[in-house]
Amino acid sequence: MRLSKRTTTSAPRTGRQHTGRPEDQKYGPGPLLAYGTQHILTMYGGVIAPPLIVGGAAGLKPTDMALLVTAGLFVSGLATLLQTLGLGPFGSRLPIVQGISFASVSTMVAIASEGGLRPVFGSIIVAGLIGLVASSFFAQLVRLFPAVVTGTIITVIGLSLLPVAFRWAMGNNDKAPDFGSVGNIGFAGLTLLVILVISRVFQGAVSRLSILIGLVVGTVIAALTGRADFSNVGDAKIVALPQLFHFGSPTFQAGAIVSMTIVVFVIMTETTADILAIGEIVGTPVDARRVADGLRADMAATTVAPVFGTFPASAFAQNVGLVALTGIKSRYAVAAGGGVLLLLGLLPVVGAVVAAIPYPVLGGAGIVLFGSVAASGIRTLSRVKYHDNLNMVIVSVAVAVGIIPIAAPTFWDRFPDWFATIMHSGISATAVVAVLLNVLFNEVRAGNRPGASVFAAAESEKDELGDTLDDELRGEKRPVPGSRR
Repeated sequence: MRLSKRTTTSAPRTGRQHTGRPEDQKYGPGPLLAYGTQHILTMYGGVIAPPLIVGGAAGLKPTDMALLVTAGLFVSGLATLLQTLGLGPFGSRLPIVQGISFASVSTMVAIASEGGLRPVFGSIIVAGLIGLVASSFFAQLVRLFPAVVTGTIITVIGLSLLPVAFRWAMGNNDKAPDFGSVGNIGFAGLTLLVILVISRVFQGAVSRLSILIGLVVGTVIAALTGRADFSNVGDAKIVALPQLFHFGSPTFQAGAIVSMTIVVFVIMTETTADILAIGEIVGTPVDARRVADGLRADMAATTVAPVFGTFPASAFAQNVGLVALTGIKSRYAVAAGGGVLLLLGLLPVVGAVVAAIPYPVLGGAGIVLFGSVAASGIRTLSRVKYHDNLNMVIVSVAVAVGIIPIAAPTFWDRFPDWFATIMHSGISATAVVAVLLNVLFNEVRAGNRPGASVFAAAESEKDELGDTLDDELRGEKRPVPGSRR
């Protein structure tokens, strides 16, 4: 059966039968909350890290730093709801979690170190508006993303995230005396072991919550052994409403705006890759219009973020891995996670409890999640034809360029700032190289108008593999190491 004509999708045991696309699958309130919470626990550390880094560069007081973190959670929740549920032309209506982007951190630190947060917020507003206007045009690039390109990008997304998981496993703070200790790595290994055992032994709802259970078990054991710090929970306020322009009205500096606009286009490239990745994993059609709707939600959240005192939002790739791992394709489950983020943004005391999850525990879960993203890319690349063409060259060169920021972080430091900003992101660098080489080797070389036949070929590939994707991602047959088949 062709994917584009499929009218029903069987729901996992905890769900209900539904008609329509796989991402429209619905669950009861209990499973929705559980699956949504699992998504948030997966990306919570990534959401709070940028505010802490930029706030530190701006010299904020602890109370202001707490407001910066809370605002990030609140806006991330709003952005996730807009992305998953949609509002008119805003939102891809796919299971995508939005959060504060890491791609903008270095640029924001540079701006904040000299002028504080006000020029940071001003540059984000202008750059977000530029990105919002450019979304429809930018989305047309989806025609240049066949399987050889998307598979390469997805693979590099996973490979780029794995160092984050390893750093978490070591303790995250390289200045701490126990950074990289056997104890820290041991807790990461314990969490990983719990996740693998649950994935292998159980099926159904329990198996799909393996990441959440692994995080809870790891945190409980860490607390019992004195390795989890809950001391800040008592100091947190119970309720704190977002404060508009708490850090002052934004200011607009030309240099900051230019730098942030480049960052916004990098974010749009990464979000496009994540939307295409989640479409592959879920097994649902993703066309230029859907990408544009997702980018509009991305840019709308980015533009509004400074009003609440926070930074650019983007799709979180680690949650793409969670969808691949669990087989929970419902956008409503992720929307429930957006509600949890919103709640955490209003209840700092709850956020303080979640923040107490030790980094080594997060690292153990991250190894599985981020590895799943890379595995999804490899699966896509396995469908590419490598005979009588130069697809092998495209993949090898694009992956190599994408790995440069990981293997040699200072490689692009002597290049112009605008160029270095793009290439320091392995994901955007891979996207640029893969698209250009694909056009040169597969389109221009074949005498086609660039992109004219790409989208049709991608749709054909999805049609042929629609049933396979659905079977692989169904609850009973998840692509999890050691899972029952």
